[in-house]
Amino acid sequence: MTWSKFDFKPQAASCKLQAFYKLNAWRYVLACSLWLVACSSLTSCGIYSFNGTNIDPAVRTISIATIQNNSPQGPAFLTQRFTEDLKDYFQRNTNLRLVPRDGDLQFDGNIIAYDFAPASIQQVGGVSQAGSNRLTIQVKIRFTNSKDDKQSFEQVFQNFDDYPANRNIATINSDPTAVRTTTDKIITDIFNKSVANW
Repeated sequence: MTWSKFDFKPQAASCKLQAFYKLNAWRYVLACSLWLVACSSLTSCGIYSFNGTNIDPAVRTISIATIQNNSPQGPAFLTQRFTEDLKDYFQRNTNLRLVPRDGDLQFDGNIIAYDFAPASIQQVGGVSQAGSNRLTIQVKIRFTNSKDDKQSFEQVFQNFDDYPANRNIATINSDPTAVRTTTDKIITDIFNKSVANW
């Protein structure tokens, strides 16, 4: 009789432990389900997304006109590269559909400056020389939000990168990644100003 008494207690404790685990498993599943519902409602409404955009749910399309290079300098590929990179950035970071014209959000503009000049001057043997050279690009953008005109703007975006003194404008223009380093920063600024409201 004493053995059955000891055999019975571990079984009762085991049953209580199993019930405890089952109850906690259901709580865990319920908590995860509620979290997923909350996350999907945040991203599907369009007001907030995890990449920081703040786009009204009524906005569904975007059109980006060719951003012409109106500066006297700059590589021949600058117009096409900048325009395509701007389109790609918006397509990667939003759910907006790209249309040829009359999008809910509309971008047009031009590259107004492409300057390459000494950034710092240093004395070498009594002669002033460039310590580094700076590429500066300015892009004028006209942004129209057809759903909320208060969000529309016209602004010049500018950024730059410095290069060693031994690199001249010809080597920068022939380097496909050099110019893109600067234009990528400008595109990020345009994105933040238009749909992230930064």
